Amino acid sequence: MTTSDLWDADAADRYDEAVADMFAPDVLTPTVDLLADLAREGRALEFAIGTGRVAIPLAERGVDVTGIELSQPMVDRVHAKRPDLPVTIGDMATIVVPGEFSLVYLVFNTIGNLRTQAEQVACFRNAARHLGPGGRFVIEVEVPSLRRLPPGQAGVPFDISDSHLGVDTYDVVTQQAISHHFTRQPDGTYRRGTHNFRYVWPSELDLMAQLAGMELEGRYAGWSREPFTADSESHVSVWRRHGEPGPQSVQTLRT
Repeated sequence: MTTSDLWDADAADRYDEAVADMFAPDVLTPTVDLLADLAREGRALEFAIGTGRVAIPLAERGVDVTGIELSQPMVDRVHAKRPDLPVTIGDMATIVVPGEFSLVYLVFNTIGNLRTQAEQVACFRNAARHLGPGGRFVIEVEVPSLRRLPPGQAGVPFDISDSHLGVDTYDVVTQQAISHHFTRQPDGTYRRGTHNFRYVWPSELDLMAQLAGMELEGRYAGWSREPFTADSESHVSVWRRHGEPGPQSVQTLRT
């Protein structure tokens, strides 16, 4: 059983509005540009496809896109927009879909939805299992904000606006974290929501890739391939599968 939070119908219905800034052309266009370039003439598989924010415009570029998603209500939202986009319901760390892909990708911090290191390692292995030789696995994820966490303080605000307050709280021993969202409603009240995740460092991801038979090809501060530096708050990392994976079943990758 996965440790991921499960998005229910209410959360799925509100999702696109809650992340409306992620649909902005200056955010979405560079994302789709890079993924289309990496997919080339091959097929693309999105882990945790959500409501299709990235997959649908990527498919509109002519890329053959397939998705995996844990939440049926989120898949329903995808199919309300694009009925012909194939999506398999299941855990991105274990479920296998037919065929071979030149690109597997996972965006918007979603690797953290897997809240154990073992599940995150299994996710990398599952990506490698779906890739043909030379195929790429791409992840977009924040660099943990612990540099902004003074001793004795548990939380770091990540958004403060008239309509929303967001605070991340961290357990620096277990790498478990919670995003706390306070969203202003039309009547002036606030709705509180939480999202659990496991934060992960770039070097830790590189080791997961190595265990899965992949090597780092590029790391950028954003989708426009900006240089990644010590001050970067997020990264887009690309690993390349360099050989056939070992004979491992789905069951042996779960702990």
